[in-house]
Amino acid sequence: MFHQSKLVLIAAMAILFGCSKSSDQGQTETDSAGKGIKIAVIPKGSTHSYWKSVQAGALKAGEDLGVVILWQGPQKEDDRQLQIQVVQNFISRRVNAIVLAPLDDKSLVQPVHTAVQKGIPVVIIDSGLSGSDFSSFVATDNFMGGKLCAKLLAEKLGGKGKVALLRYQEGSASTGRREEGFLAGIKEYAPEIEILVDNQYAGATIEKAFQTSQNMLNRFGQINGVFASNESATMGMLRALKTAGKTKTVKFVGFDANKDLINSLKAGEIDGLAVQDPYRMGYEGVKAAVAIVKKQPFEKSVDTGIQIVTKENLDAEEVKSLLNF
Repeated sequence: MFHQSKLVLIAAMAILFGCSKSSDQGQTETDSAGKGIKIAVIPKGSTHSYWKSVQAGALKAGEDLGVVILWQGPQKEDDRQLQIQVVQNFISRRVNAIVLAPLDDKSLVQPVHTAVQKGIPVVIIDSGLSGSDFSSFVATDNFMGGKLCAKLLAEKLGGKGKVALLRYQEGSASTGRREEGFLAGIKEYAPEIEILVDNQYAGATIEKAFQTSQNMLNRFGQINGVFASNESATMGMLRALKTAGKTKTVKFVGFDANKDLINSLKAGEIDGLAVQDPYRMGYEGVKAAVAIVKKQPFEKSVDTGIQIVTKENLDAEEVKSLLNF
């Protein structure tokens, strides 16, 4: 699993480079075969545990392949304009390739097109992009992840009840696919379950997600189950359920994980989490970009996997390998 035992060390290295509104981190070439190759890696944000794991994987790939990794992205996951500016800046700097997790599946199309027109190949990771200018797509099967979350929630509810979907934000292709998968899964696995609300967006921060979640719980007091489609939305909903004293009465499944969410899973406050492999995503994204630059064979599509984590399977090896926080 790409030496994930070194994840903590790599993450510590990444933190030392520092980040403010955006972060730009370089890595010394370690292999003469890749000397001079510069790969820009642009995440959706830089604060969530998820992106720190992506960064660790990207840095490790840079170390293994002997290329320079330039990491830079917006701090918040709703700053589309800053992400566009970051892409434009790397185009101006003439990097050899760009690995991008687009904040918006439409607004990043033109910047990616410009990069490719100027001879800079682009690998898309994490979240889809409209258009076809990119060379490779490295991501989770988010639709299937959403379906698996629906299946677990349906099982926890015994196939009956009223559930709420907390969406992330408009324009995010990855979470949009999870939300579509969840709704399709409920229809398939538990047609008797009523979708009470499915049009509420958490927004890019935990605080906004908390406020939206509180409003949902207050307005729809009869909610029996909830699905939240990303890390910040899951954190916000968890906080709202705790505040309302409903962690034991409302079944809750979320997407993504961090140390706090895993602790809540252990405590029975969360019934399940869909856990991706962001470390592998960062690694495979850089690996594909380097292969493209060197005109070597590469995969046009890489599924980095999804694992449904519950209190019962926390000690399974395939789960523990993903939970190196």
